[in-house]
Amino acid sequence: MDRTALRLDGVLLVSAIVAIPAALWAAFLHAPTEQTMGAVQRIFYFHVPAAVMAYLSVAVLLGSSIVYLSKRDLAWDDLSRAATEVCLLFCTLVLITGPIWAKPAWGTWWTWEARLISTLVLEILLIAALMVRRYADNRDLGARLAAVLAITIAADVYVVHKAVEWWRGMHPEVFKAGQRNSLEPKMLTA
Repeated sequence: MDRTALRLDGVLLVSAIVAIPAALWAAFLHAPTEQTMGAVQRIFYFHVPAAVMAYLSVAVLLGSSIVYLSKRDLAWDDLSRAATEVCLLFCTLVLITGPIWAKPAWGTWWTWEARLISTLVLEILLIAALMVRRYADNRDLGARLAAVLAITIAADVYVVHKAVEWWRGMHPEVFKAGQRNSLEPKMLTA
């Protein structure tokens, strides 16, 4: 590993050591308790950022997959694979934290509605992309199939995002287009 990579690893480690306790402090001590849901609402300080990170990693996955398909450079496939793994991690966190909130809020762990189902489909597609890479006859074939799956994954993320608008259900539509944010500043910070 070269010096630049080692320095970057060090910077990322120090950043994580500072950011994680700061985020925990903000979520549990700084942000006020929400009036309607109470303390259970604090799960959103993990749930929403995990969803945002999943979205961002899909953007990296899609971009690197398209570049791989056009250039056939395996470095882009490496980035695509890493983005798939990161997205799978954050998508799993979304699927864990959502039901933790849903049980006290809705009285059930899971409802079979569009946003939840499309997020579960996203999780399955991400696992499929990793399996295709692992079990393909050769790396190029696995990379090509996973890149095509990445396009499907990106389309599913669009469905996940729009599901609350397209099909009404219990899942809240947190941010509506053209509407001012009604969260308290301390909640936004957390």
